[in-house]
Amino acid sequence: MGSRWRLVGPSSADAAVAEPCGDANVEDITNSSDSPDTHPDSASADAGPADQRILDATMVVLAREGVAGVSMRAVAREADVSVGLANYYFENKTALIGAALVRIGDQDALLVAPAADGADPISHLHMALRRALDPEFLTRDYLSLRLQLWSLAGVDEQFAKINRTAQQRYVRGLADLIEAARPELDRADVDARAADILIEQNGVWLTAILITDDAAVARAIDRCVARAFGD
Repeated sequence: MGSRWRLVGPSSADAAVAEPCGDANVEDITNSSDSPDTHPDSASADAGPADQRILDATMVVLAREGVAGVSMRAVAREADVSVGLANYYFENKTALIGAALVRIGDQDALLVAPAADGADPISHLHMALRRALDPEFLTRDYLSLRLQLWSLAGVDEQFAKINRTAQQRYVRGLADLIEAARPELDRADVDARAADILIEQNGVWLTAILITDDAAVARAIDRCVARAFGD
């Protein structure tokens, strides 16, 4: 994956699993914004672009503490910036979480990016199917974050729209890879295979946070490969 998902700062073995918004309901999320103490200031010169550091920190806090733990102050503290700078780039908690959803979608899309010119489409599809269930995407931190974002998509239409768009883009990209590797298939068949594979992959992502079974993951990858290349 060209620009892989990353956590900055400390991870936690007690990372929160997806939960209903609880005390942080949709109205709380929409209206939550810690007023900046100061005007936007500059971030440390050697720490990377401030907006990306803030977004990285949002994903860390979401994975570790859940939705209820996300606030402008908590994110600013994690990113080591002022609340004013966090508010300068992201208006409120809703904007932070929405940006996190978009980033996950962008990174998922990279998993099914087209093959480079001259690359073998069959080998490229094999690689894409295996990469989606790579151990780097089956860590507790990553899966906790994904489950948090999925739970939000279930209770708020703004987040649901972002999630739907990302899912449609992923399935379309996967279908394009299957079509390139299997040009004899009609598009309806290709689309059905891509949808089936996504369900298999989602099942692994949903259960891997609770059950670590490398052999089961390997069998799931084999089922994805069989669905893509079988009759």
